[in-house]
Amino acid sequence: MMPGLNLDLFDTVDRNAMADAMEVMVAAFDPAFGEAWTLPQLSGVMTLPGTWLTIARLDASPLGFALVRSVLDECELLLLAVAPLWRGRGVGEALLRESLRTARRRGIVTMNLEVRASNNAIQLYEKIGFEYVHRRPGYYRGNDGQLYDALSFRIDMRN
Repeated sequence: MMPGLNLDLFDTVDRNAMADAMEVMVAAFDPAFGEAWTLPQLSGVMTLPGTWLTIARLDASPLGFALVRSVLDECELLLLAVAPLWRGRGVGEALLRESLRTARRRGIVTMNLEVRASNNAIQLYEKIGFEYVHRRPGYYRGNDGQLYDALSFRIDMRN
């Protein structure tokens, strides 16, 4: 993990954490794809049981975040984002590994995720051990109306 990187977990609504996540979200998600969430969407999900947000910070600056929602013994990585200037430095991997550790501590045995088929994060997911499950043609609609395929991945954490 990057020296000085702090990973802070929030499982209730925390205004500062959500502001940090929104700061990263605005920088990290290309508006062309329409994948960024709004603050009301993030706030709404954070009120649901089994949801947690992990913020990666260096000093007080947010570098990235992961948002996970669990039901029973399964969870879904809803969002993972790293500010563009910090990509390729291990922040995303640290967030993903911490999300998996948190899930295991909560008795969760599988994590699922969906990702746009052209997203570079797929390499990270496969490196960590996620396995391809299936493709959803035309699942995402960009702000320009263009459709993008989604790929579903899963990791079994019992191994």
